Amino acid sequence: MALLVSSWSNGIQSVPKDYVMPPERRPGDFVSVCNEIPVIDLQENPNVDRSQIVQQILKASQEFGLFQVINHGVSAKMMEDIRVLYDEFFNMSIDDKLGVYSETFGTGCTLYTSGLDYAKEDVHYWKDTLKHRSYPLEEHTPSWPEKPVRYREEVGKYVVEVRKVAFKILDLIGEGLGLKEGHFIKVSQEQAMAINYYPPCPDPSLAMGIGGHTDPNLITFLQQDQYGLQIHKDGKWMGIDPIPNAFVVNLGYQLEIISNGKLKGVEHRGVTSSTAARTSIVTFFGPDPILPVVVEPAKELVTSNTPQMFKSYQYNNFIADYLAYLVKPLPRTGTPLDPYRL
Repeated sequence: MALLVSSWSNGIQSVPKDYVMPPERRPGDFVSVCNEIPVIDLQENPNVDRSQIVQQILKASQEFGLFQVINHGVSAKMMEDIRVLYDEFFNMSIDDKLGVYSETFGTGCTLYTSGLDYAKEDVHYWKDTLKHRSYPLEEHTPSWPEKPVRYREEVGKYVVEVRKVAFKILDLIGEGLGLKEGHFIKVSQEQAMAINYYPPCPDPSLAMGIGGHTDPNLITFLQQDQYGLQIHKDGKWMGIDPIPNAFVVNLGYQLEIISNGKLKGVEHRGVTSSTAARTSIVTFFGPDPILPVVVEPAKELVTSNTPQMFKSYQYNNFIADYLAYLVKPLPRTGTPLDPYRL
């Protein structure tokens, strides 16, 4: 439990050597904020045609692989309550966290630190993470933390509301691509959460919250209230400022494949701050890695003019290859998509 950054970092004056990134992996001293990230208003408005929203989402997904949504249906109070809940969770005593703590990334409800396997890392990330599956609720809530005592009730309500937003946006994306309604249902059986806690860091130029990566799933929703998210575009890193009560929506590899390369998964990373802790509340939607789910480019998007770019495959094989790629020694070459390209 002493490995958790949140358990020992308060008040330290320098970054421990095993958290100091080599120069090529450091975040750098200055990254400009990108002011071009689309902000899409999902509120029903008789003056805004649905097709306009569809095109806004499609364009953002093609150009950035990411956008922010406001007026999405999850109340400001619920978002504030969930943020307070997770701040409280990460500030609980060590004894109160023991029930879900692990020293390695696990498959159940797990509180761990840094990356996938702390003991095998040459250098560590400045974060602690609580992760668990979230849907169906009756299957997964019994494994969730028992403290704070309201955890299961509040997170259960949040899970349901975020799910509504996710499928609304997936329907809009499908419509923009010309797919049949409900196309993404069969590849979004899993809903999971990862709550990343980044304590204040004495020197953010040396440490990294989480390194650059593209999500392996279908689509991801991020709730954040502190700056720390950056995306890689046009050969450089750019910051994404938080918008109150908004979700950042980013595309994963599965949407890139299903769209036959029309949409792009976005590479992103998390940096730290010397003045404030940051909690990112992340909800993932994608295929269930336990089931034999087949993923492939949508047949409607494969034509003589746009030939199939990716193989058909079982998602559980993809996720195994993805995790193996992440634990390769740096520098890595290529991307996890390379073995699946035609």
